Amino acid sequence: MFSIDRSTLTEYLIDNRRQHPEATGELNALILQVAQACKAISRAVAHGALANMLGDYGQANVQGEQQKKLDVLADEIFLRATHWGGSLAGMVSEENEAPIPLPAGHARGKYLLLFDPLDGSSNIDVNVAVGSIFSILRAATPGEDAAPDDFLQPGTHQVAAGYAIYGPSTMLVLSVGKGVAGFTFNPIIGDFFLTHPDIRIPEATREFAINASNARFWEPPVRRYVDECLAGRSGARGADFNMRWVASLVAETHRILMRGGVFLYPRDHKDPAKPGRLRLLYECNPIGLIVEQAGGRASTGVRPVLEVQPESLHQRIGFVFGSKEEVERIERYHTEPLFGASDSPLPLFNSRSLFNDPAFSQ
Repeated sequence: MFSIDRSTLTEYLIDNRRQHPEATGELNALILQVAQACKAISRAVAHGALANMLGDYGQANVQGEQQKKLDVLADEIFLRATHWGGSLAGMVSEENEAPIPLPAGHARGKYLLLFDPLDGSSNIDVNVAVGSIFSILRAATPGEDAAPDDFLQPGTHQVAAGYAIYGPSTMLVLSVGKGVAGFTFNPIIGDFFLTHPDIRIPEATREFAINASNARFWEPPVRRYVDECLAGRSGARGADFNMRWVASLVAETHRILMRGGVFLYPRDHKDPAKPGRLRLLYECNPIGLIVEQAGGRASTGVRPVLEVQPESLHQRIGFVFGSKEEVERIERYHTEPLFGASDSPLPLFNSRSLFNDPAFSQ
C-alpha cells in the first residue's frame, strides 16, 4: 500500500532552499517545471500505440538521427513547461541546432536549461525503458537572452542535474549538488514522492555495459578491459563479470545507481571525425554530476568528464562512468603500455591509444 507520509519533490526542494536563505526560489520553480514536463512525457510514453505515438516522425534532427514521434512531442512538452516561468535566460535541446528562442515579452531569469527530451528513443517501439535528461547552469547575464557561447560551461558549473526514467514506474533522479535523491511518481495523486533519499553507487562491481557490436573499432585499452572481464575467474581479474547493454543511457545509469556497475561508450575509430558518441552538455555532464554525487566516477576514459571545457553545443565525447574502482582501472589502462598490442586488430593505434595522442586530447 502506498504511503503518503513520504516527502514530495516540492517539500524536498523547499527544505533544501531553507539551507540557503539567499535563494530566490527560481531554481526550485524551474526544477518543478521540468518535473511537470516529465509527468506529461511519462503519460505519452505509457499510451504508446493507443495514442499513435510509435514510429518515426519522418525527418532527422540536427544530429542526423531519425526522429521518433515521441522525440518531437517530448521536445515540445519540455519547451511549453519551462519557457514561460521567468527562471530561464536560454534553453538548448538535442533536437534543435541552435538555442531555443524564448517567447517575446516573457521575463528572462538567471538559469540555462539543457536537455535531451527523450533518451533511448530507439527503444520506444519495443517497449523498453526510455528517459529524459536535463542540466541546469547559471546564465552569464541574468535577465537577458543567453548567447550560444554562454552554454559552453564545464560540468563542474552545473547547479542541478537529473533524469526521469519511464519504466515499470516513473522516477525522477535529481542532484542539486548535495548527493542524489530519487522520487517515484504516483499517477493517482499526480506527484513525485521521495523513495530513494541518498543513492550511493558501490565502489566495486562485477557488471559492465558496452555495445559489443563495436568491438572491432575499440582502442586497445578498452579491448584489454573487456577481454579481462570476459575471461572470468580464469583471467587476470580472477572473477566472473556480467555484461549488459540496453541502448538507453538513462536505463544504464539507473541500473548502475541502483546496484553498481560500469558503463562504457568510449571513443573508437568507427568514425574518426567524432570524438565519441554521447553529447557532452546534455547527456554526459548531467549524468556525470549525478554519478559523482552518488560516490561514483565519471570520465572521458582518461580524465573527469566534468572538467572538460565544451567547444560546441552538440559536442560528442567518450564516456565511461560507474563504480569508482572500475572507472579508475579503465583510466589507468589508457596510460599504461599497451597490453598485447601485437594481437590487436586495430593497427591504426599501433603503440598508443587515441587518448594519449595530443591531437585527440579532451
